[in-house]
Amino acid sequence: MLEFISEWLLSNKIEMLGAILGILYIFFSIRQNILTWPTGLLTSALYIVVFFQSKFYADMGLQVYYVGISIYGWYFWIKGKKTEDSKTVPVRLASKQLWIKLTVIATILYLVILAILLNFTDSDVPYMDSFTTALSIIATWMLAKKYIEQWLIWIFVDFISAGLYIYKGLWPTVILFVIYTAMAYLGYIEWKKDLKSQH
Repeated sequence: MLEFISEWLLSNKIEMLGAILGILYIFFSIRQNILTWPTGLLTSALYIVVFFQSKFYADMGLQVYYVGISIYGWYFWIKGKKTEDSKTVPVRLASKQLWIKLTVIATILYLVILAILLNFTDSDVPYMDSFTTALSIIATWMLAKKYIEQWLIWIFVDFISAGLYIYKGLWPTVILFVIYTAMAYLGYIEWKKDLKSQH
């Protein structure tokens, strides 16, 4: 049994390291710590490899996007508009107009990603892969801008994604996304407290 576990860990070391860094990334996000972004960048770089090997092409492309948005988020959290009594960019609520724009963008992203997966890849989960990828793009942008509702999107996306990874047998990633779901809920609670303290 120990031999099997050690062999499995060796053959899945990239996925394991990505999962560990991914948990740190969410922890730092909840705390609104600037280390969110370098940790997220490293996690994404590792998962580009994992998802390519598992034929999760939309998720692999998403990781490339995460690398870019990590650089943007890192910059925005340092240089973004701060309140007079705070050294950090404040948590905020998304307006109705922003929600309409994000819904339209998410729908377009979903259709474009779906068309690519159906026509140019051998993905066996194109509809759900496209759906979670489109929502993840929106939620990560919202995290970079510190919109609290991003946590609600993550709760939904992480839960659905855990089911997809069960189907693919990516067990460290299943555990990671179950933890992500719980941590996204905690993140929402923590950011809500911060939002209330501003008023």
